[in-house]
Amino acid sequence: MSYILLRKTFNSHRSRLQEKLTLLVLLQQTRDQSTEKKPKTTDEYEFIHKSKLPTMHFQASLPRLPVPKLEDTCRRYLNAQKPLLSEEEFTKTKSFVDKFLKSEGQTFQKELLATDKRNSHTSYISEYWFDMYLRDRRPLPINYNPILVYNQETDERYNDQLVKATNLIVSSARFMKSLRAGILEPEVFHLNPKKSNTELFRTITGMLPSWISWYGAYAFKAFPLDMSQYANLFNSTRIPEQNKDRIFLDKSARHLVVMRGGNFYSFEVLNSDGSLVAPKKIAANLNFILQDKKQKSENPVGVLTGSDRNRWAEARAHLLKIGNDDILRKIDSAAFVLILDDENIGEEYKGLLHHFLHGDGKNRWFDKSFSLIITKDGFAGVNFEHSWGDGVAILRYFQDIKADISKHLWFRPEDRLLISNINPDVESLEFTLDEEVKNVIQLEGKKYKDWVDSLSVDYMTYEGFGKDEVKKFGVSPDAIMQLAFQLAFYKQEGRTVASYESCSTAAFKHGRTETVRPCTEQTKKVCSILAEKSSEVSNAELKKMIVDCSKAHTELVKNAAMGQGFDRHLFALKKMQEEFGENKSDLFEDSAFSAINYNILSTSTLSTPILLAGGFGPVVPDGYGIGYMIQDKRLGAVVTSYTQHRNATQYVKNLQAAIEDIHRVMISP
Repeated sequence: MSYILLRKTFNSHRSRLQEKLTLLVLLQQTRDQSTEKKPKTTDEYEFIHKSKLPTMHFQASLPRLPVPKLEDTCRRYLNAQKPLLSEEEFTKTKSFVDKFLKSEGQTFQKELLATDKRNSHTSYISEYWFDMYLRDRRPLPINYNPILVYNQETDERYNDQLVKATNLIVSSARFMKSLRAGILEPEVFHLNPKKSNTELFRTITGMLPSWISWYGAYAFKAFPLDMSQYANLFNSTRIPEQNKDRIFLDKSARHLVVMRGGNFYSFEVLNSDGSLVAPKKIAANLNFILQDKKQKSENPVGVLTGSDRNRWAEARAHLLKIGNDDILRKIDSAAFVLILDDENIGEEYKGLLHHFLHGDGKNRWFDKSFSLIITKDGFAGVNFEHSWGDGVAILRYFQDIKADISKHLWFRPEDRLLISNINPDVESLEFTLDEEVKNVIQLEGKKYKDWVDSLSVDYMTYEGFGKDEVKKFGVSPDAIMQLAFQLAFYKQEGRTVASYESCSTAAFKHGRTETVRPCTEQTKKVCSILAEKSSEVSNAELKKMIVDCSKAHTELVKNAAMGQGFDRHLFALKKMQEEFGENKSDLFEDSAFSAINYNILSTSTLSTPILLAGGFGPVVPDGYGIGYMIQDKRLGAVVTSYTQHRNATQYVKNLQAAIEDIHRVMISP
């Protein structure tokens, strides 16, 4: 998909590129092999990967995120507005766009290109996107922090809370050490893995200097992805400050912070020489915490991390003032936060979603780059803060850890008998609290409960219609899901609304995400026919129309992945107006512009077989948050909404009916 577009850009350079590659490989082969730097390791236990390719090998030569042409952005913006506006509204919006294209837009584009040129080390959207996250004053849970929950282990003994926590900590520390040592396998999208995900690929591209290594990968039709976000995966946290937060990082820290019952503990996962602490020692430390008779905290400070950011910043400043510097530094610099919950999830899937997405807030620290949560009955997952990075980085961690604990059973159930003679080395962390901060904790805890109680969560799974069958029809599985989301809403309200699908731009240096606008004229047409049960259109015609939907959607995804959407570009141009424009543009003041950026349907997918659940909250008060999965034999979605505005259960019923309708059409003769 990405390769088709990249090929057009780079074909003119292919001959010279191949000549350079041949010459560089020959030169590199003649070098003294004794000068090669190799990772220093002690034994197999220390690292999750020992990659032949350095982790950041391709980073220097990654292509830069392109600034789209102004004409293309205006055209794409109008195309996205067509299915949302009446003819009269569209005519008005088009006049604003035409004026923008001829006058002030040219000024803003010129300034944006100049700014981009001055900052060749990054992407044009990076600083603005970080700023967008860090300035938002809304609470992090539900609004921003997504969740990923693992499938349970097939051997029930390994779902024991102590056993699972130990293994996940060990594998996480191995991942962290490999990342820090620069020997974690670089993230690469292989267009044809059989030809490029090979030792030959690693040997050839590894011989090339970093400044040209990306082109070597491209010659294999493989595309390295940006790894800059990984720096903040561990030992990182978002610190609340008035009006704008900041991201804190301390790579020197060797400890972990554990929360249980709203109480805080800490122990080291790396020894002073940088080696990993032994699994049984980690288990002994965890066992000490799990056996601790300390009561649940009456004033759980963690609930403050679920507050409005300015309110939390004020409370944190007060905590520092009354002598909590050391404990806050300990939490901020920890590799990550391990959360041990005393609740059992059982078979209640909705309860699991609520638990991992927000819980009661008392045994959480939402500011950390990610928290690893493990329930009493061994359900495990991550809740991650979003400002530092996107799904590509966290999914890599999520998958690698699962693969590691499946392959290496660092701590076995029978090893419990061997830890009783090991002295735990755990520090109990106690906040100093006065009446003022206690009152704030109680007040914010009540507000948090009222808020999360208003969140509705539901889900659906459609068996027998998945990636395998969808592809046989010659359509994109993602396009089918997005059509279903549109149809479900159309069934429910008889109209189309602004819709958002997240698409990674990690193929570019410091790329973040771009928006796919899945509500198209093609989807609107199909939705109106299916929702209104029109008998004037045959199944054969409908099938062709669904194929047309897929083609249109696939083109939108291609454009977005290649940095050729319109949302990030207009976002940056609006920033240019704020910085340099004397007058406000009619385009940005247009009600249609506000409406298309008020996403009633916000969707994102992270499909992997190891995922039991994934989701996030609505991005607007009267919207739906839709996390979905596409697997070989089934489709599924988790839907969230606020009960005073929308009904997630009703939407799920309509989504089930929508997929049934689409499936019926596709399998019809």
